[in-house]
Amino acid sequence: MALLDPHPRTRLGSLGFRPLGRLLLIGTGLALASTAAADWPSFRGDAALTGVATDPLPAELVPLWSFDAEGGIESTAAIVGDTVYVASDAGHVYALDLATGGERWQFVAEHPIKSSPSVLGDTLYLGDEGGVFHALDRTTGEQRWSFLADSGITSSANFFGDLVLFGSYDQFVYALQKKDGSLAWKLETASYVNATPAVVGGSLFVGGCDGVFREIDAATGAERRQADLGAILAGSSAIVGSQAIVGTMESRVLGIDLEKAATQWSYDPPSSEFPFYSSPAVRDGRAVIGGRDKRVHALDLTTGSLIWSHSTPARVDSSPVIVGDRVFVASLSGHLYALDLADGSVRWQFDGGSDFTASPAVGNGYLILGNLDGLLLAFGAAPEADRR
Repeated sequence: MALLDPHPRTRLGSLGFRPLGRLLLIGTGLALASTAAADWPSFRGDAALTGVATDPLPAELVPLWSFDAEGGIESTAAIVGDTVYVASDAGHVYALDLATGGERWQFVAEHPIKSSPSVLGDTLYLGDEGGVFHALDRTTGEQRWSFLADSGITSSANFFGDLVLFGSYDQFVYALQKKDGSLAWKLETASYVNATPAVVGGSLFVGGCDGVFREIDAATGAERRQADLGAILAGSSAIVGSQAIVGTMESRVLGIDLEKAATQWSYDPPSSEFPFYSSPAVRDGRAVIGGRDKRVHALDLTTGSLIWSHSTPARVDSSPVIVGDRVFVASLSGHLYALDLADGSVRWQFDGGSDFTASPAVGNGYLILGNLDGLLLAFGAAPEADRR
């Protein structure tokens, strides 16, 4: 473990569903059970994938520690209690002390890992590029069970009742029993499922590389309805109220009205033909998403119109996280930004020196983010001695 310099350089159209069954009433996102409100237990923080942190961060962030992982870090860390969980491209999964970055345990898979860890109760769940889905004891790192899909798993896990839900490059969406990894159901699609499924009100919502956005009964796997979006969906959708927000690889962001079964709006950047791989964060009537056009875009949830955008030196595959009135997002330029949610102005900036594709995790007073050099960075309030 290497400590960072405590004083870094800082600067301040309508599209219809094809109905396949009844649409459940859509509520607000449900927090994952068995974790505290201040935790960040999964890829986007909650079951609806809103990308909103419930725990505040200090007004002034400083780097507190770093950890050198084996292999680059492309997935988002999980924060539960006093522990950080993170995976690497070399197939390593680490549990680290949140306060110090000290290693508590390490698990080594046989394949690279791009799936983000999801923690529920006393178990950590994630998939690897070999198609193996792992359930690990989150205290010891011991493998409790594994399940083999027919291709790689980039999708992160979500949960419904006793089921663990994820997608795979074998073109299926899976539901496994949490207790033993046995198959509860699987649903075939027409292409890769890269995205993490959102779960709200008994329904699972997920898009895929076949260009179809699906609502699936989370308990049974029955497909309730689908929309052919005509665009590859690599990123995950955020569900807010009765609306889904999702970026496409064909340079559009879509707002889908789930009650009217139609696309409410489509945002097409006027001078951009670059994809959206980032997943949106949604709060206060706006969606914030990164683009491969090297910009962060904030959109009106009602109309899809642009509220503001922020330019970066490189593409933004990292998914933003909203913390109070700030948006934290990272770029392949190696920069981590805190942007004002209202107008996009830069309130803080950190130059990490290496590409970021992973997304921030925010919980229990810390922001955690890994880079492609395999360095995991922890930010938080300055130690008391430094504030005197």
